[in-house]
Amino acid sequence: MTVLLLGSGGREHALAWKILQSQNCTQLFVAPGNAGTAAIASNVDLSPVDFHSLKAFCIRESVDMVVVGPEDPLVQGIYDFFQSDEALQHIPVIGPSKQGAALEGSKEFAKQFLMRHNIPTAAYESFTKETVDQGCKFLETLQPPYVLKADGLAAGKGVVILAGLEEAKAELRLMLEGEKFGSASAKVVIEEFLDGIELSCFVLTDGKNYKILPTAKDYKRIGEGDTGLNTGGMGAVSPVPFADDVLMEKIETRIVKPTIAGLQKDGIEYKGFVFIGLIKVKGEPFVIEYNVRMGDPETEVVMPRLQSDLLELFTAVSEQKLDEVDLEIDPRSAATIMMVSGGYPEDYEKGKVISGIENVTESIVFHAGTKLENNQVVSNGGRVLAVTSYGDTFDSAIKKSYQSLSMISFDKMYYRKDIGFDLELI
Repeated sequence: MTVLLLGSGGREHALAWKILQSQNCTQLFVAPGNAGTAAIASNVDLSPVDFHSLKAFCIRESVDMVVVGPEDPLVQGIYDFFQSDEALQHIPVIGPSKQGAALEGSKEFAKQFLMRHNIPTAAYESFTKETVDQGCKFLETLQPPYVLKADGLAAGKGVVILAGLEEAKAELRLMLEGEKFGSASAKVVIEEFLDGIELSCFVLTDGKNYKILPTAKDYKRIGEGDTGLNTGGMGAVSPVPFADDVLMEKIETRIVKPTIAGLQKDGIEYKGFVFIGLIKVKGEPFVIEYNVRMGDPETEVVMPRLQSDLLELFTAVSEQKLDEVDLEIDPRSAATIMMVSGGYPEDYEKGKVISGIENVTESIVFHAGTKLENNQVVSNGGRVLAVTSYGDTFDSAIKKSYQSLSMISFDKMYYRKDIGFDLELI
């Protein structure tokens, strides 16, 4: 099979690494890719949201399958674009329809879906610029801290949690009237705060059947002890130590099954990943959010633990035969540590020469924000590299990742030294 993978981050490098293990993969293109994917596949200088150029490429290269990494093409309707074009509709797209992608593209749509199908989640109300005063009054009815979410896509940065009521009111006005997140915050969802510990559940579905992939837990804050600004993710572990059989049974029964049944009931076409952001509150799971693709950096710990052939799974998804394929999981733990540019998630510099990757032999180095320049790997984003290791326990996997990470360097690089710190306490 000739496969086109869309995206350029650590998630896509991990997906590419896994796809290439399939005996069914004869050629892998990555658009646009990074320095890591360039070393194992063929990068193509195309934007994942330039559908017409992607069409021309797929026809020219006789592409057999398109795998969508990031959310933007899905929210913009790449699945529907292929389905509605006679020249493309024979090519399976791994990812949901535009309607399905609204589960991530609109916080309000997701909340309405959760409520409609009786899936446990935090109580909420949504507001616009015109109803900002009602939003301020609604905040007065809640207990602190206050959770404000931009309705649209804001690159993982549209969620604000504040301790003070007046601060929350000011932030609401800034998001709605000041357009803090642009069009993404034209509508803001205010939620009750749930106090617990978070985890991610990943599901692959063909719209009818599903497989639950390994759980993972990522660390979003830039600072140690989970302090400071939110990022795209500073590290992750899999499996989640506290996700025991009792909790997983609750997650499957109360959340996964009604989610897949809800998609069918609502007539939503969905063939791809469902990333369910969860929080465990007093032993009970609640949905924080849906994403419609794999997470990053969670993909960098989930894919290494997947022993099944990923292309076989994707083919089964496209044919609605996922129930006929077995899912095999590596029993070992995996942990990834993210190396980021100094200053991230605020202003940072690109173009820093990276050295030492070739010295890493005990771990897998996934490229996130890199590119090739004069035959050298240089930084090209906020999150630069993810170093992933296996271990018999999450502790040993984390330790090995830190040992490997110490061999790599670039100017002003930063990483958290406490990934997994909270798991010792549970």
